[in-house]
Amino acid sequence: MKPHILTFHGHDLHLYPSGALYWPDQGLLCISDLHLGKSERMARRGGALLPPYETRETLQRLDDQINQTQAARVVCLGDSFDDSAALDGLDSGERQWLTRMMAGREWIWIAGNHDAGPLDISGTHRSELAIQAITFRHEPIPTAVAEVSGHFHPKHRHAGQSFRCFLVDQSRIILPAFGTYTGGLVSSDRAFSPLLSSGALAVLCLSSSAICVPLNRSSTRSR
Repeated sequence: MKPHILTFHGHDLHLYPSGALYWPDQGLLCISDLHLGKSERMARRGGALLPPYETRETLQRLDDQINQTQAARVVCLGDSFDDSAALDGLDSGERQWLTRMMAGREWIWIAGNHDAGPLDISGTHRSELAIQAITFRHEPIPTAVAEVSGHFHPKHRHAGQSFRCFLVDQSRIILPAFGTYTGGLVSSDRAFSPLLSSGALAVLCLSSSAICVPLNRSSTRSR
């Protein structure tokens, strides 16, 4: 997969069509909103019954991305599990798969709104993480500078189709959801207005490459 490479606050970052961000100088792979165990959670709470294969599909894509980048550090930007009980709902094979990916590398779980409580899994658990000039957190803060976040599952319409996307301006990068069973919020939604400047861009996640297109100014605010 071919990433889009951008310079963000003096650092070259690679935005992959999988929805992952890679920071080569730090050996750091960042993904957001895995929502592992969503089908199990919906069944447990009496919701729609979905085919229970999304966790393995999400883990496979994450495994592939780790292998491609050979990341030494992985940062999960919150909502890694669909609720606080979803971790216990993983079967033994899924739990072992996750444990194998974590072995030999630094793994950091950032708390999200779906998995805010402490989780019974190895790795480092943080509310946010600052590395050099860049802060990683789940939900963006409008006044933040040099921020990488998730939470909104952004999508953007281009050439008559809807694509998962990164939203980027000079202050922030908002990652798309990495999980298989995740919806999305269209980039023109007013929720993005206090977050993105008039020069913001969408980096679209195509099947084999990530491409950059301008956002409609009506969906952003002047800064």
